Amino acid sequence: MVLKYKKIDKTKTYFVTGAAGFIGFHLSKRLLDEGCKVIGLDNINNYYNVQLKFDRLEILKKAPNFKFYKEDLQNKKGLEKIFKENKINIVINLAAQAGVRYSLVNPDAYIQSNVVGFLNILEMCRHYGIEHLVYASSSSVYGLNAKMPFSVHDNVDHPVSLYAATKKSNELMAHTYSYLYGLPTTGLRFFTVYGPWGRPDMALFIFTEAILKGEPIKVFNYGKMKRDFTYIDDIIEGVVRLLNNPPEQSSNWNKRYLDPGTSVAPYRIYNIGNNNPVELLEFIEILEKYIGKKAKKEFLPLQPGDVPETYADIDDLVRDFGFEPKTALEEGIKEFVKWYRFYIMKK
Repeated sequence: MVLKYKKIDKTKTYFVTGAAGFIGFHLSKRLLDEGCKVIGLDNINNYYNVQLKFDRLEILKKAPNFKFYKEDLQNKKGLEKIFKENKINIVINLAAQAGVRYSLVNPDAYIQSNVVGFLNILEMCRHYGIEHLVYASSSSVYGLNAKMPFSVHDNVDHPVSLYAATKKSNELMAHTYSYLYGLPTTGLRFFTVYGPWGRPDMALFIFTEAILKGEPIKVFNYGKMKRDFTYIDDIIEGVVRLLNNPPEQSSNWNKRYLDPGTSVAPYRIYNIGNNNPVELLEFIEILEKYIGKKAKKEFLPLQPGDVPETYADIDDLVRDFGFEPKTALEEGIKEFVKWYRFYIMKK
């Protein structure tokens, strides 16, 4: 089958929020390398070490077709100024307060950033004629779902963290704007993204740092966790493929038999993952191999807000865009460890 999706359009201007973040940095760099014009936004908050964000930005700012704004999505006036000053075609909203566990400690940050901030993005897209809004959702929305693999055609009404609830809220808000105003929106449920320039609050970064220092690592659910680890390059390839392909109304939508994966509005949700869950202990073994040192493990029960397993059904993304994760976990971890040693030594 020959897929008909449109490839990246270099004549468009792409607005990437969270451009100094992990996925935002990699996406911005890919678009810049393709010759696209990119406008980046980030508030450079201190959820984790801001130096890592500045170092990512330093790389992006070398490109002549990159413009950066230090701004917060919650500042509607500041956001509107950016849209007035630039003719933006496509918005990729990756800015958010991340982290499941932190949402148990500071819930207000999640409402302000992930709900109020997202509403401001929707309003800008509505009033400034944006062709396509692509936004980050999360595998966390599946919550208590036990049917594997997780499918976008299943209901996700039982979140187990406020972070997950805000991401589900984003999907509902986007659907409303797609329906009321004809704004094409695509939500991407990311599954455990990892790789170079990754976030310091993620397991791979935490484990690598602790093992190299000879400190114990916390292994939750006694190592019986399973995650659909997805390498950053595979994630970015999937995102890039759909940017210039805004969704249309589903021809087979039936309001008598509601399917969360389709809509009468120009709205879509996709899982974007590796479609291959791996047990945490196997993940640690591979990491030990490339670090060249055994980890000291502290086995603990499942944490509040966490789920024991994630597993992405990516059939829709494969069907529509030929998405095919290509990076084996061993290769991905090897690349991360190589980057980590270089980055830390450079400091």
